Amino acid sequence: MKPYSKNSSLIFLFLLCITVLIVSCEDKSGKNTNTTDHNIDKKDSIIVVSEEMVEPELVVTYSIDSLKTSVELDSFKNKYSEAQQKVIYALNRIEGKSVRVGKNLVVPDTLFEDIFNYAPFPKKLNTITDIPKTVLISQRVQGFALYENGNLVKWGPVSSGKKSTPTPNGLHYANYKAKKKVSTVDESWLLPYYFNFMNFEGVGVHQYALPGYPASHACVRLYMDDAQYIYDWATQWELTPNGRSVHKNGTPFMVFGAYDYNSPAPWFQLAENSDCNDLLDSELRTLAQYKAAYDADEKNVRDFREKEQDGLIAMNGIP
Repeated sequence: MKPYSKNSSLIFLFLLCITVLIVSCEDKSGKNTNTTDHNIDKKDSIIVVSEEMVEPELVVTYSIDSLKTSVELDSFKNKYSEAQQKVIYALNRIEGKSVRVGKNLVVPDTLFEDIFNYAPFPKKLNTITDIPKTVLISQRVQGFALYENGNLVKWGPVSSGKKSTPTPNGLHYANYKAKKKVSTVDESWLLPYYFNFMNFEGVGVHQYALPGYPASHACVRLYMDDAQYIYDWATQWELTPNGRSVHKNGTPFMVFGAYDYNSPAPWFQLAENSDCNDLLDSELRTLAQYKAAYDADEKNVRDFREKEQDGLIAMNGIP
């Protein structure tokens, strides 16, 4: 074996320096400080995975606030901001001008400034995921909900038809609309942001006073902001060129449920059961039936079929 040359000694010293540098990169705990994964423990080779924090669902409880005296009424108005008061009024299906001495109000223990947080409707409704836009109107809880592909985008209070002139339940469709319509029942009644969903019966949604119970002549009353939102959001029907028949239906309006006139208003019952205003199984089955009827109506799927046909034509190279 040949003895080490001078060059060999230099190479040995170089390799020794590299080894020292590598060792120095490890801290005293035995962990490599160059690694980007600080959750790997080299000692026991166990990979530690950080658990994602899941925010617990907020549970809201309710109580009844009785404004028995003018002092209590003043205290109520001083206690809550204007935005919070609007939420409380909406939960009670009334307007601020209706609040007076002797009025009972249901009030949530946690007050947000957005009514969306108190929706009695599910945030996701799988039954209607393939419908672009849907309006639900629950007569039982006196509320409406707007869905886009099954996702809740807005809800609010209503006053539907009174006991002698109830709003007809069923699957209806948005027809025509008018920014201001004169009532056919009384010419002195002006109906802002009217959107009809029963053409021949003259039933639709529009702005009008909400007294905290079903009070209309079959139409569905809304707050002004809600009426304007639906007016801009929902889609009208499309008529054939001669205007004598419907080519495509407008946005579906699904009206369901029944108001119980023999029991306290359903929102007051929230004080005993915070889930009692949620959709019932029977109501979900009704909505499923409406969806089946929607799917069976050619006027709802016509656009899709026409687009599909256009695609097939393009694929076949037919001009």
